Amino acid sequence: MSSATPPTDLWLERSRLNGMLLGGISYGIYFLLTIQSFIALYRTPQHLSDNSKQKQVAMLGYVAITFILATIGFAGNAKYTQMIWIDLRNAPGGPAALIDLELDYWINRMALASYYIMEWFMEVLLLYRCFVIWVWRIYIIIPMTTLFLASVAMAILVLTESNGAVFYNINVQLAYLCIAVGMNIIYTVLVVGRLLAVRKQIKEALGPEHSESYTSIVAMLVESAALYSVLGVIYIASFSLHSNVSNLVFLSISHVQGIAQLLIILRVARGRAYSQNVASRSGAMTSLAFASVHLPNMQSSADSSTDQDTTREHKKTDAQSVTAQQAINEV
Repeated sequence: MSSATPPTDLWLERSRLNGMLLGGISYGIYFLLTIQSFIALYRTPQHLSDNSKQKQVAMLGYVAITFILATIGFAGNAKYTQMIWIDLRNAPGGPAALIDLELDYWINRMALASYYIMEWFMEVLLLYRCFVIWVWRIYIIIPMTTLFLASVAMAILVLTESNGAVFYNINVQLAYLCIAVGMNIIYTVLVVGRLLAVRKQIKEALGPEHSESYTSIVAMLVESAALYSVLGVIYIASFSLHSNVSNLVFLSISHVQGIAQLLIILRVARGRAYSQNVASRSGAMTSLAFASVHLPNMQSSADSSTDQDTTREHKKTDAQSVTAQQAINEV
């Protein structure tokens, strides 16, 4: 008896199904971080300035919009996964043909467009954080903004060419991936380099214990979104080789980028992100530290110690009350 099952590529099917499972896991993590971000932002003090409230609302809006876009994209991918092996399993060519010709169906084009728009929002936040860390230097703003506009243009071209095309055969998609991931890698290098330079300045001026808060290895990785950059390089290599490994990455890479961005949001809301104040003050710290050596000693050591203890307690209390507001203001 001959089998009615059409010839198929089992590795292609397995990679697509496993990619959907990884996409579900990454979406679940993204969902939990979205909830945490909302809670952290709502827990900020109520006595904020009007400017701080506007920025807080903007951050909440950003989290909500990107989550909605990710949900639309994930729902579209989940629905098409059902169509591949259940609804359209008897289609000509079987599941393998449905996977290769996925852009023939509007639901996949909708999911692709949702993820592209989501990535645009996330890249804007990425650029903003980079500009803050580099204190809005013009030689950083111009090239990074140019890369962002180029990635938007490439994404639009991919969407216009996607109807009825095989995804791997869209050459513009490879160009888009190279630009988008390249921008993230450049961002990673810029941020890590800046943090290392500031850490050195703070260490020399105030000692190593004062540089740990903003410049630990974990802070560098979170701020630079290195996880997405590494995953992006894997995706580019597998996509250019038409390898099925790309199916393992494609359905979760946007979620991973969102996870990296939400980690930044959480650090900002909790007052632990690298801020423009740290960047602008770092250059003055060394001068201030060395200048303080030449100050005359006008009081006895006992009086000075008492005053320092009292001042330290006041500063500690004041710092705790304004940490959250500073975090909102700096974003």
